[in-house]
Amino acid sequence: MAGKQQGAESRRVYSAAGDEIVSRKPVLVTRYRGFTRLNHWITAGSMILLLLTGFAFFHPSLFWLTELFGGGQTTRWIHPWIGVLLFFSFLGMFVQMWHLNLPNRDDVEWAKKTRDVLQGNEESLPELGKYNAGQKTVFWGMAGAIVVLIATGMMIWEEHFPFLVSIPVRRVAVVVHAATALGIFLLFLLHVYAAIWTRGTIRAMTRGTVTGGWAYRHHRKWFRELAQRSTGKQAD
Repeated sequence: MAGKQQGAESRRVYSAAGDEIVSRKPVLVTRYRGFTRLNHWITAGSMILLLLTGFAFFHPSLFWLTELFGGGQTTRWIHPWIGVLLFFSFLGMFVQMWHLNLPNRDDVEWAKKTRDVLQGNEESLPELGKYNAGQKTVFWGMAGAIVVLIATGMMIWEEHFPFLVSIPVRRVAVVVHAATALGIFLLFLLHVYAAIWTRGTIRAMTRGTVTGGWAYRHHRKWFRELAQRSTGKQAD
C-alpha cells in the first residue's frame, strides 16, 4: 500500500485555507481558488471600465472616450453603477484576503532591501508569507482609495443623492474624487507592471496555480507552511 502511494504520479493534498500542493512533475501549488479568481477579474474589469468612463470626464480632450459607451449621457449614467459593482466586488476580495495582508516584521526587512528586490536578488530577502510588502501596500492602498471613491461618488451622485451634502461640499468632493481616481490609476498600473515583471505571477490568476519553484523563490514561508500541512495530512 505504501509503495503504491509513493509511486503515484499525482497526489493532491489540501490545506485548511484552501491552498494546496499538487505532487507531480513539476510540482504545482494552488494559489487561488476559482471563486477568488473570478472575484479578482470582476474587480479588475470594473476598475478598467471605471477608469475609461471616469477619464472621459476628467478633461475635455478625453471626452471622445464616451463614444466607447454610447455617448456622454450613457457614460455619465453607467459610471456610478460600475463604481457600486467595484465596491462590492473588492469587498469580496477584502473579506478573503485582509488577514493575509496584515504587515509584519518580514515586511519591514523586505522594504529595507528594495534594491535587492529590483535587482532580483531574492536570496538576501527574508522568507515571505503569501504576500510581500509591495503587494500589501497595493492592497491597502486600493482598499482606502475605493472607500474614498464610493463616499465622494455618493456625494456627487445628484440623481439619487441630491440633498446628501451642500453644494460647496459637493464641489470639494468632485476634486477629491478625481484626485483619488488618479491615485488608484497609478496603483493599478503598479499592480499590473509587478504582475508582468515577476514571471509566473499572472498564471496564478488565470490557472490558479504556480510552480513549486516560483513559490519557493518568491514566497518561501508560505510554501514551507503548505509543505508542512501536506506532510501532516499524509501522515494522518
